[in-house]
Amino acid sequence: MLKRRRNLISDINVVPYIDVMLVLLVIFMVAAPLMVQGISINLPEVSSDALPVEKSEPLIISIRSDGSFFLEIDATRNKSLNLEEISQEIAKILKANKDMQVVIRGDGEVKYESVMLLMSQLQQLGSKNIGLITKPPKTN
Repeated sequence: MLKRRRNLISDINVVPYIDVMLVLLVIFMVAAPLMVQGISINLPEVSSDALPVEKSEPLIISIRSDGSFFLEIDATRNKSLNLEEISQEIAKILKANKDMQVVIRGDGEVKYESVMLLMSQLQQLGSKNIGLITKPPKTN
């Protein structure tokens, strides 16, 4: 009996990889809008210039309309803090990086006094780069 030599196919079948990639793409497209960062706050609408872009991400402090403070870092995310607690956390962060930009996200209904107390505390802690986050006005 004659043995026929069988030719091996050395092609890689990429169809399963494409299927997996498309499924992951759909999952990320659906999940991305659901990943809302931070505390739900109704920012005031003001026309202003954008803050200059820094090398690192800024430290974000949110203030709700009831005056509760939120520090947007992994350790304290979604945890309401009073002014003393937030000062202690910020002091630790500023000790490591004195030039870190600090931005305040204040609800449009928050008391002016709360914002000023926080800004005063930030200045006492040595923060030199403080900004306020607003929402651009709707154009019709």
